[in-house]
Amino acid sequence: METITVFQAMVIGLVQGLTEFLPISSTAHVKMIPVVLGWGDPGVAFTAVIQLGSIAAILWYFWDDLRQVTVGTVRATLDRKFDAPDFRLGLGILVGTLPIVVGGLLIKVFIPDFDNSPLRNSATIAVVSIGMALLLAAAEMVGQRQRTFDQLDLKDGVMMGFAQALALIPGVSRSGSTLTAGLFMGLERATAARFSFLLGVPAITLAGLVELKGLLDSGLGNVGLGPLLAGLLAAVVSSYLAIFWLLRFLKQHSTWVFVWYRLAFGAAILLALATGKMQNI
Repeated sequence: METITVFQAMVIGLVQGLTEFLPISSTAHVKMIPVVLGWGDPGVAFTAVIQLGSIAAILWYFWDDLRQVTVGTVRATLDRKFDAPDFRLGLGILVGTLPIVVGGLLIKVFIPDFDNSPLRNSATIAVVSIGMALLLAAAEMVGQRQRTFDQLDLKDGVMMGFAQALALIPGVSRSGSTLTAGLFMGLERATAARFSFLLGVPAITLAGLVELKGLLDSGLGNVGLGPLLAGLLAAVVSSYLAIFWLLRFLKQHSTWVFVWYRLAFGAAILLALATGKMQNI
């Protein structure tokens, strides 16, 4: 992608924020929408940096929850009360972050040119989007949806952590993979989404900070400071609205709307590729 303008950065930031927490893959949309608009792929670095806007929105929305878990975990550790709910939840989040961190490091080592890897091309995104739609549909059909937030433990963090690591492949969706795993584990829909948001804080923060350092070291590359700030601000606002809406939506509705959307999204990309209206980049 050539130099990113303020307008393009704001559009990409809005897309990032609205799709980061919906189970439809923000990475896929942040890449595909600029491509469809003729702007080109914004790249992994810019995508990861504007994800920091989504982290700001999580901290804003879940500040009380995060403070309670953090303080409770520290207090339980000092008092050696390792069966305390806050300690189990905090440890679950920490341990659940390890798979995606390890996976990210392996990608850095073994696929240094991940930006141009086949794992990020349009065909892969389409196929993965359809595959994850089918998994979400299966989870919706077989999940018992009985367990609440207070019943979460270390095992849930580990299982969701491995599901979260799948999101390293564009099209999977970090929110989608963890929500799907949560439903398979018998969690209520809103509980699965809430835990997914909290679990994503360390992972998205680390990814964003690493890429931000790389972007700053390279002199911001094709991204000026103005567009970068505009994209971040747009991502903060749209992320907060997406969190607010999704948690309320899942209390009364199923995830089928996202299943159908993912199927249509993947099919549309495959059709565009087959008819030559889109390049497989």
